[in-house]
Amino acid sequence: MPDPLPQLEIAIRHAARAGRIAEDVLRELAIAAGVDLLATQQAACRAGIWPARYARNARQLSLRDQLALLQSRVLLVGLGGLGGWLLEQLVRMGVGAITGVDGDCFEESNLNRQSLGNTAQLGQSKAEVAAARVAGINPAVHFTPVPRFADKILLIRLLRGMDLALDALGGLACRLPLQEAAAATGVPLVSAGIAGLTGWVAVVPPGQAGPVQWLGTGETCGTDETGASPEEELGNLAPTAAAAASLQAAEALKLLIGRGAAPGMCVFDLADGTFQRVRL
Repeated sequence: MPDPLPQLEIAIRHAARAGRIAEDVLRELAIAAGVDLLATQQAACRAGIWPARYARNARQLSLRDQLALLQSRVLLVGLGGLGGWLLEQLVRMGVGAITGVDGDCFEESNLNRQSLGNTAQLGQSKAEVAAARVAGINPAVHFTPVPRFADKILLIRLLRGMDLALDALGGLACRLPLQEAAAATGVPLVSAGIAGLTGWVAVVPPGQAGPVQWLGTGETCGTDETGASPEEELGNLAPTAAAAASLQAAEALKLLIGRGAAPGMCVFDLADGTFQRVRL
Protein backbone atom coordinates (compact mmCIF):
# COMPACT_ATOMS: atom_id res chain seq x y z
CA MET A 1 0.00 0.00 0.00
CA PRO A 2 1.51 3.38 -0.97
CA ASP A 3 2.54 5.82 1.75
CA PRO A 4 -0.22 8.50 1.96
CA LEU A 5 2.02 11.15 3.53
CA PRO A 6 3.84 12.46 0.40
CA GLN A 7 0.49 12.89 -1.35
CA LEU A 8 -0.89 14.51 1.79
CA GLU A 9 1.92 17.08 1.78
CA ILE A 10 1.14 17.91 -1.85
CA ALA A 11 -2.55 18.33 -1.01
CA ILE A 12 -1.66 20.58 1.91
CA ARG A 13 0.46 22.84 -0.29
CA HIS A 14 -2.41 23.16 -2.77
CA ALA A 15 -4.95 23.95 -0.03
CA ALA A 16 -2.77 26.45 1.87
CA ARG A 17 -3.31 30.18 1.70
CA ALA A 18 -0.45 32.63 2.33
CA GLY A 19 1.68 29.90 3.89
CA ARG A 20 -1.01 28.77 6.34
CA ILE A 21 -3.72 26.14 6.41
CA ALA A 22 -6.89 26.11 8.51
CA GLU A 23 -7.62 23.26 10.88
CA ASP A 24 -10.95 22.35 9.29
CA VAL A 25 -9.12 21.86 5.99
CA LEU A 26 -6.46 19.76 7.70
CA ARG A 27 -9.17 17.65 9.29
CA GLU A 28 -10.76 16.97 5.90
CA LEU A 29 -7.40 16.05 4.42
CA ALA A 30 -6.68 13.75 7.37
CA ILE A 31 -9.93 11.87 6.79
CA ALA A 32 -9.19 11.54 3.08
CA ALA A 33 -5.67 10.24 3.76
CA GLY A 34 -6.73 7.89 6.55
CA VAL A 35 -4.48 9.49 9.16
CA ASP A 36 -5.15 11.48 12.31
CA LEU A 37 -5.00 15.23 12.81
CA LEU A 38 -1.59 15.13 14.48
CA ALA A 39 -0.05 13.38 11.48
CA THR A 40 -1.63 16.01 9.24
CA GLN A 41 -0.22 18.89 11.29
CA GLN A 42 3.20 17.24 11.10
CA ALA A 43 2.82 16.83 7.33
CA ALA A 44 1.97 20.52 7.00
CA CYS A 45 5.21 21.49 8.77
CA ARG A 46 7.22 19.17 6.53
CA ALA A 47 5.52 20.74 3.53
CA GLY A 48 6.60 24.23 4.66
CA ILE A 49 3.08 25.27 5.67
CA TRP A 50 2.05 26.57 9.09
CA PRO A 51 -1.07 25.05 10.63
CA ALA A 52 -3.06 28.20 11.34
CA ARG A 53 -3.39 27.48 15.06
CA TYR A 54 0.42 27.72 15.43
CA ALA A 55 0.94 30.73 13.16
CA ARG A 56 1.73 33.05 16.09
CA ASN A 57 4.53 30.68 17.10
CA ALA A 58 6.31 31.59 13.87
CA ARG A 59 7.98 34.74 15.21
CA GLN A 60 9.93 32.65 17.71
CA LEU A 61 9.92 29.14 16.24
CA SER A 62 10.82 27.73 12.84
CA LEU A 63 8.73 25.10 11.09
CA ARG A 64 11.42 22.61 12.06
CA ASP A 65 10.96 23.65 15.70
CA GLN A 66 7.20 23.26 15.44
CA LEU A 67 7.59 19.83 13.87
CA ALA A 68 9.89 18.84 16.72
CA LEU A 69 7.19 19.83 19.21
CA LEU A 70 4.54 17.91 17.31
CA GLN A 71 6.78 14.82 17.32
CA SER A 72 7.61 15.11 21.04
CA ARG A 73 6.52 12.71 23.76
CA VAL A 74 6.26 14.09 27.31
CA LEU A 75 5.39 12.64 30.71
CA LEU A 76 3.68 15.13 33.05
CA VAL A 77 3.35 13.98 36.66
CA GLY A 78 0.89 16.04 38.67
CA LEU A 79 -2.20 17.73 37.23
CA GLY A 80 -3.02 20.15 40.03
CA GLY A 81 -1.89 23.74 40.56
CA LEU A 82 1.34 23.54 38.57
CA GLY A 83 0.32 20.73 36.26
CA GLY A 84 -2.91 22.27 35.05
CA TRP A 85 -1.31 25.55 33.96
CA LEU A 86 1.64 23.65 32.47
CA LEU A 87 -0.57 21.25 30.52
CA GLU A 88 -2.50 24.16 29.01
CA GLN A 89 0.69 25.68 27.62
CA LEU A 90 2.11 22.41 26.30
CA VAL A 91 -1.12 21.67 24.45
CA ARG A 92 -1.38 25.14 22.95
CA MET A 93 2.28 25.05 21.83
CA GLY A 94 1.62 21.77 20.04
CA VAL A 95 3.45 19.10 22.02
CA GLY A 96 2.22 16.02 20.17
CA ALA A 97 1.93 13.31 22.82
CA ILE A 98 1.46 13.86 26.55
CA THR A 99 0.89 11.29 29.27
CA GLY A 100 -0.63 12.92 32.35
CA VAL A 101 -0.39 11.18 35.72
CA ASP A 102 -2.44 12.05 38.81
CA GLY A 103 -4.42 9.79 41.10
CA ASP A 104 -6.24 12.63 42.82
CA CYS A 105 -9.74 14.04 42.35
CA PHE A 106 -10.78 17.69 42.47
CA GLU A 107 -11.90 19.11 45.79
CA GLU A 108 -13.12 22.55 46.74
CA SER A 109 -9.79 23.72 48.14
CA ASN A 110 -8.24 23.28 44.67
CA LEU A 111 -10.43 25.89 43.03
CA ASN A 112 -8.33 28.91 44.08
CA ARG A 113 -5.44 27.97 41.78
CA GLN A 114 -5.97 24.79 39.74
CA SER A 115 -6.95 25.79 36.23
CA LEU A 116 -8.35 22.41 35.21
CA GLY A 117 -10.99 22.36 37.93
CA ASN A 118 -14.37 24.04 38.33
CA THR A 119 -17.38 23.57 40.56
CA ALA A 120 -19.01 21.06 38.19
CA GLN A 121 -15.92 18.82 38.38
CA LEU A 122 -15.61 18.42 42.15
CA GLY A 123 -14.99 14.77 42.93
CA GLN A 124 -13.90 13.97 39.37
CA SER A 125 -10.53 12.49 38.42
CA LYS A 126 -7.96 15.16 37.59
CA ALA A 127 -6.48 12.94 34.88
CA GLU A 128 -9.83 12.37 33.19
CA VAL A 129 -10.77 16.06 33.41
CA ALA A 130 -7.39 16.90 31.87
CA ALA A 131 -8.11 14.56 28.95
CA ALA A 132 -11.36 16.38 28.20
CA ARG A 133 -9.63 19.76 28.47
CA VAL A 134 -6.90 18.73 26.04
CA ALA A 135 -9.45 17.46 23.52
CA GLY A 136 -11.25 20.79 23.65
CA ILE A 137 -8.11 22.90 23.19
CA ASN A 138 -6.13 20.93 20.63
CA PRO A 139 -7.70 17.67 19.41
CA ALA A 140 -4.51 16.78 17.53
CA VAL A 141 -2.62 16.14 20.77
CA HIS A 142 -2.47 12.51 21.87
CA PHE A 143 -3.20 12.69 25.61
CA THR A 144 -3.07 9.55 27.75
CA PRO A 145 -4.59 9.96 31.23
CA VAL A 146 -3.17 7.84 34.05
CA PRO A 147 -5.48 8.29 37.07
CA ARG A 148 -3.03 6.71 39.52
CA PHE A 149 -0.46 7.75 42.09
CA ALA A 150 2.67 6.47 40.40
CA ASP A 151 5.51 4.68 42.14
CA LYS A 152 9.02 4.37 40.74
CA ILE A 153 8.28 1.12 38.91
CA LEU A 154 5.30 2.61 37.07
CA LEU A 155 7.21 5.82 36.34
CA ILE A 156 10.08 3.89 34.75
CA ARG A 157 7.59 2.08 32.52
CA LEU A 158 5.84 5.31 31.55
CA LEU A 159 9.12 7.11 30.81
CA ARG A 160 10.32 4.59 28.24
CA GLY A 161 10.29 6.31 24.85
CA MET A 162 9.65 9.76 26.35
CA ASP A 163 11.65 12.85 25.36
CA LEU A 164 11.06 14.76 28.59
CA ALA A 165 9.67 14.37 32.11
CA LEU A 166 7.85 17.20 33.87
CA ASP A 167 7.54 17.29 37.65
CA ALA A 168 4.47 19.19 38.85
CA LEU A 169 4.25 17.47 42.21
CA GLY A 170 4.13 18.97 45.69
CA GLY A 171 6.64 18.69 48.51
CA LEU A 172 10.19 17.45 47.93
CA ALA A 173 10.62 13.83 49.00
CA CYS A 174 7.53 12.98 46.96
CA ARG A 175 9.53 13.93 43.86
CA LEU A 176 12.41 11.53 44.46
CA PRO A 177 10.86 8.49 42.69
CA LEU A 178 10.31 10.57 39.55
CA GLN A 179 13.84 11.96 39.62
CA GLU A 180 15.26 8.45 40.06
CA ALA A 181 13.04 7.03 37.31
CA ALA A 182 14.10 9.80 34.91
CA ALA A 183 17.75 9.05 35.69
CA ALA A 184 17.22 5.32 35.16
CA THR A 185 15.66 5.89 31.73
CA GLY A 186 17.99 8.69 30.60
CA VAL A 187 15.20 11.26 30.33
CA PRO A 188 15.78 14.93 31.27
CA LEU A 189 13.49 16.32 33.97
CA VAL A 190 12.06 19.80 34.47
CA SER A 191 10.96 20.32 38.07
CA ALA A 192 9.12 23.18 39.77
CA GLY A 193 7.69 24.02 43.15
CA ILE A 194 5.80 26.86 44.82
CA ALA A 195 4.90 28.18 48.26
CA GLY A 196 3.05 31.44 48.89
CA LEU A 197 4.38 33.99 46.38
CA THR A 198 7.70 32.20 45.91
CA GLY A 199 8.72 29.44 43.55
CA TRP A 200 11.56 27.68 41.78
CA VAL A 201 12.16 25.89 38.49
CA ALA A 202 15.10 23.62 37.65
CA VAL A 203 16.24 21.36 34.82
CA VAL A 204 17.72 18.08 36.00
CA PRO A 205 19.82 16.21 33.40
CA PRO A 206 19.67 12.41 33.76
CA GLY A 207 21.62 11.18 36.75
CA GLN A 208 22.50 14.61 38.14
CA ALA A 209 21.44 16.09 41.47
CA GLY A 210 18.16 17.95 41.58
CA PRO A 211 15.93 19.93 43.95
CA VAL A 212 15.48 16.95 46.25
CA GLN A 213 19.22 17.02 46.98
CA TRP A 214 19.65 20.81 46.83
CA LEU A 215 16.78 21.79 49.10
CA GLY A 216 16.56 18.77 51.38
CA THR A 217 13.60 16.44 51.67
CA GLY A 218 12.66 16.34 55.32
CA GLU A 219 11.23 12.99 56.39
CA THR A 220 7.67 13.53 55.18
CA CYS A 221 7.70 15.12 51.76
CA GLY A 222 9.36 18.40 52.63
CA THR A 223 7.74 19.13 55.96
CA ASP A 224 9.38 21.31 58.61
CA GLU A 225 9.78 20.55 62.32
CA THR A 226 6.11 21.37 62.90
CA GLY A 227 4.99 18.83 60.32
CA ALA A 228 3.77 21.48 57.87
CA SER A 229 5.02 21.59 54.29
CA PRO A 230 6.02 24.96 52.79
CA GLU A 231 2.84 24.87 50.70
CA GLU A 232 0.73 24.37 53.82
CA GLU A 233 2.56 27.01 55.82
CA LEU A 234 2.61 29.73 53.13
CA GLY A 235 -0.37 28.68 51.02
CA ASN A 236 -0.65 28.25 47.25
CA LEU A 237 -1.76 31.19 45.11
CA ALA A 238 -2.87 31.17 41.48
CA PRO A 239 -0.29 33.76 40.29
CA THR A 240 2.57 31.72 41.76
CA ALA A 241 1.38 28.48 40.20
CA ALA A 242 0.90 30.12 36.81
CA ALA A 243 4.30 31.85 36.95
CA ALA A 244 6.18 28.68 37.86
CA ALA A 245 4.32 26.67 35.22
CA SER A 246 5.19 29.28 32.56
CA LEU A 247 8.88 29.12 33.45
CA GLN A 248 8.66 25.33 33.41
CA ALA A 249 6.96 25.37 30.00
CA ALA A 250 9.67 27.65 28.62
CA GLU A 251 12.40 25.24 29.76
CA ALA A 252 10.45 22.33 28.29
CA LEU A 253 10.10 24.19 24.99
CA LYS A 254 13.84 24.83 24.75
CA LEU A 255 14.71 21.23 25.54
CA LEU A 256 12.22 19.78 23.07
CA ILE A 257 13.43 21.91 20.14
CA GLY A 258 17.11 21.45 20.96
CA ARG A 259 18.00 24.92 22.22
CA GLY A 260 19.29 23.67 25.58
CA ALA A 261 18.23 24.67 29.05
CA ALA A 262 19.43 27.36 31.43
CA PRO A 263 21.84 25.97 34.06
CA GLY A 264 21.04 25.85 37.75
CA MET A 265 17.74 26.78 39.34
CA CYS A 266 15.56 29.85 38.86
CA VAL A 267 14.15 31.15 42.14
CA PHE A 268 11.51 33.88 42.14
CA ASP A 269 9.54 35.93 44.64
CA LEU A 270 6.45 37.65 43.30
CA ALA A 271 6.16 39.69 46.50
CA ASP A 272 9.05 41.91 45.42
CA GLY A 273 9.27 40.93 41.75
CA THR A 274 12.71 39.35 41.99
CA PHE A 275 14.06 36.50 39.85
CA GLN A 276 17.45 34.94 40.54
CA ARG A 277 19.35 32.09 38.89
CA VAL A 278 21.24 29.95 41.36
CA ARG A 279 24.07 27.84 39.96
CA LEU A 280 24.53 24.64 41.94
